[in-house]
Amino acid sequence: MASRPSVLLPCRGRSRPPCAAALAAAALALWTPPRPSPSASAPAAVFLLDGSRLERAKQGITADDPAWMPAWRALRADADAALSLERLSVVDKAVTAPSGDRHDYTSQAPYFWRNPGTSSGLPYVRRDGERNPEINAITDHAALDRLEGAVETLSLAWYFSGDDRYARHAADLLRAWFVDPATRMNPNLEYAQFVPGLNPGRGIGLIETRGLTRVVDAIGLLEESGAWLIADDRAVKQWFSAFLEWMQTSANGRAEASAKNNHGTYYDLQVASYALFLGRAAAARGVLESVRTRRIALQIDADGRQPLELARTRAWSYSVMNLDGLTRLAQLGDRLDVDLWHYDTTNGRSLRGAVMFLAPYAFAPRERWPYQQLGQWAPQALYPVLRRAAPHYANDPEIRALAARVPPLAATARARLTGN
Repeated sequence: MASRPSVLLPCRGRSRPPCAAALAAAALALWTPPRPSPSASAPAAVFLLDGSRLERAKQGITADDPAWMPAWRALRADADAALSLERLSVVDKAVTAPSGDRHDYTSQAPYFWRNPGTSSGLPYVRRDGERNPEINAITDHAALDRLEGAVETLSLAWYFSGDDRYARHAADLLRAWFVDPATRMNPNLEYAQFVPGLNPGRGIGLIETRGLTRVVDAIGLLEESGAWLIADDRAVKQWFSAFLEWMQTSANGRAEASAKNNHGTYYDLQVASYALFLGRAAAARGVLESVRTRRIALQIDADGRQPLELARTRAWSYSVMNLDGLTRLAQLGDRLDVDLWHYDTTNGRSLRGAVMFLAPYAFAPRERWPYQQLGQWAPQALYPVLRRAAPHYANDPEIRALAARVPPLAATARARLTGN
């Protein structure tokens, strides 16, 4: 990570040339330390990505190893496409939050629809699992999703290739969303997932920023790039510090923290990830240790079911989603010696139990699933969870047998490079 130090030019003016000292200072300001070559750079400061896997992939790509090249070519094609992506910003939406500030992130609750019983359609009524297309008129959520995907792709492409085009564009996108006063998002979600006629925003809206955990890893990839300056890093960390404070002190944030289902899981995942990004390892460890009793013990039954997710109209999707979040928390726990993979309550509630309950359905037709599942049946959604979990149960014959049934990754799959 490089910085251009600020300098003063006291002898520069409109009517006279700069003095020699000022010229020397200016030259220093424009100099940035040479970036290490991709094969010699320091390990990436990532949390959910697999840093050792990234390093092996980079070495393989540098050596033009055919085992890595199809996935690298696919990633590079995605990164080349992302280079044409223009600035993304919350100020570009066609609506304004109730605050009157276009910098406030805004979104509408997806499962609420016009009330057929009132002439105004208010208050909106819930139809769980049925997405109201009205939500697409407010573009902040879609813009955030595109930002998360683009900066991850561009940052990975820089990390593997050293091509500064990718780093520069990722840095530009990050500055527009988090730093530039004209376009930055305010670090709060006061107006996320509002329900017309009921409220201006809800704690549930915090689920929409779970992808920012990918952003902090992307920044970790960029840290050795000359495109990512110390000033950028400082400004973005100030943003995340303010956002984390809002999460932990606001009414919406506290409501999400107390959620018993997947919303609580992804709240913890965000808090722990952002705390690690900010260098607050002790705070992250505290969150991860609490996952044992606040999430695993409460969300998973002794037979492995996740009852609050099974009660939804998309029971498979939400069960997989929550388990995905819990296993990602377990990944963070690995970094801080907090073992969530093998935590087991006295009555048998555990991550392993949740994996064992869902896994058979990942290889079964839809009609075998005994719960409601509106929309697409996607058994393959569990495969990443099984791949993530399997190494932690290497001596468990049941999980080994299930993991062996997971189809191999395609040669072009990005997970071949990232391990996630």
